Amino acid sequence: MKERPISHIFGDRIRHLRTEKGLSQEELAELADLHRTFIGRIERGETNVTLVNIKKISKGLKVSISKLFEEPEKSAGKTR
Repeated sequence: MKERPISHIFGDRIRHLRTEKGLSQEELAELADLHRTFIGRIERGETNVTLVNIKKISKGLKVSISKLFEEPEKSAGKTR
């Protein structure tokens, strides 16, 4: 089985954290001082994110940078 690209995994994680906090892409973009379309491209795994922008996203989400790279906890009986 082919491994998913890291950009897709990271994008899914950003989307998960953003929606968990009840933020739209536009709201996160404003909090992170990034463009809303850039947030969309990150979440779709269409772009590699620089360390500078990873820091901005973590600040916008109010989480540590390490939290952006944690595996989300899987609920019992739920699969993706």
